[in-house]
Amino acid sequence: MLGIIADDFTGASDIASFLTENGLRTVQMNGVPKTTLNDRVDAIVISLKSRSNPVAEAIEQSLNALSWLQANGCTQFYFKYCSTFDSTEQGNIGPVTDALLDALGEDFTVISPALPVNGRTIFNGYLFVGNVLLNESGMQNHPVTPMRDANLVRLMDAQARGTTGLVSHQDLLQGAENVKACFNVLKAQGHRYAVVDAVDNSQLAVLAQAVAELKLVTGGSGLGAYIAARLSGGKQGENAFVPPKGNTVVLSGSCSLMTNKQVANYQQKAPHLQLDVEQALNNENYVDQLYDWVMAHLDAPLAPMVFATVPPEQLKAIQQQFGAKQASQIIEATFAKLAKKLHTAGVVNFITAGGETSSIVVQELGFSGFHIGKQIAAGVPWLQAVEEPIYFALKSGNFGKEDFFVYAQGMFI
Repeated sequence: MLGIIADDFTGASDIASFLTENGLRTVQMNGVPKTTLNDRVDAIVISLKSRSNPVAEAIEQSLNALSWLQANGCTQFYFKYCSTFDSTEQGNIGPVTDALLDALGEDFTVISPALPVNGRTIFNGYLFVGNVLLNESGMQNHPVTPMRDANLVRLMDAQARGTTGLVSHQDLLQGAENVKACFNVLKAQGHRYAVVDAVDNSQLAVLAQAVAELKLVTGGSGLGAYIAARLSGGKQGENAFVPPKGNTVVLSGSCSLMTNKQVANYQQKAPHLQLDVEQALNNENYVDQLYDWVMAHLDAPLAPMVFATVPPEQLKAIQQQFGAKQASQIIEATFAKLAKKLHTAGVVNFITAGGETSSIVVQELGFSGFHIGKQIAAGVPWLQAVEEPIYFALKSGNFGKEDFFVYAQGMFI
């Protein structure tokens, strides 16, 4: 029934977990598959690495995903992006949304990154993270997509082809039929997109009813969960698998505020080693050295952690020294090569922090898709590779509590 195009891997597993929890049989595919899906499922999530790619690449990937989902029987489509609306004035959310609308022959959709369970709410068109505006939440320091405005109408207008209207908190309180009437008014005014307020889950439930007839919906995993609940008739999905105990590693590339807290928490309890960007750039044996260190600590009570997570001041210094793009690319490439060597050596559980880090690790390991397991935190499920019993916890930067890395390992059986 439902085809989801997610702009990074952790975002894909985020929404897949909510779909599963709300009663939809869901499979997550790593990139656009080469063959037809034979499994009987209710929802297919395709994870791309299109969040910070050049706009043309992001559009091409997204349209290829759409074509495959159409060919595999999906009738409604969901463009999933981060609940902090990670993007720039050039994209990629706006251009991809426009391309998907054009391909479907549609002229209107909604913008709803709200995820109240994780503190992402929208009021009067402004996106909040907890009690502060998006641009005061730490996201203004994001190394790839710094968010310096919290107004979703302005953010969308800056990067998209059309104009954006607002469906307010008060409109939601009057129910789904009123929201649909608001959509018609905005369309008549020439708007192509509607930012929709959501300060709590009850408003997402109303919105899920209101978008039932839209071919394309865009947003975070919060709205996706309530669309799943509507489609499943309110069935609750059974809590699925958790990994068995086995060789485990933690790889942390995110520099978000929460990941910094999680890394600091874990440093007090487990073996840890900070990734050295200069060594990664200039020492051709550096991945081997990281590998040797991890292998020497696999028998510790808690898994060894290799991390590039640093506070904003250190991140800024690294970017000034090496260049933001080059630093990001070398960190991702180092994690990817390290993960591949560790997989070959028998590591079976990978806990990663950061969308870019998670995406590159999964791409390097080459798995085609994943079964969705039990949630570790809201929006972060355990995943099992389709091809073999290799398990992943792939965490977006700000998701989870401070003890996330310890808690995830406490779920092993």
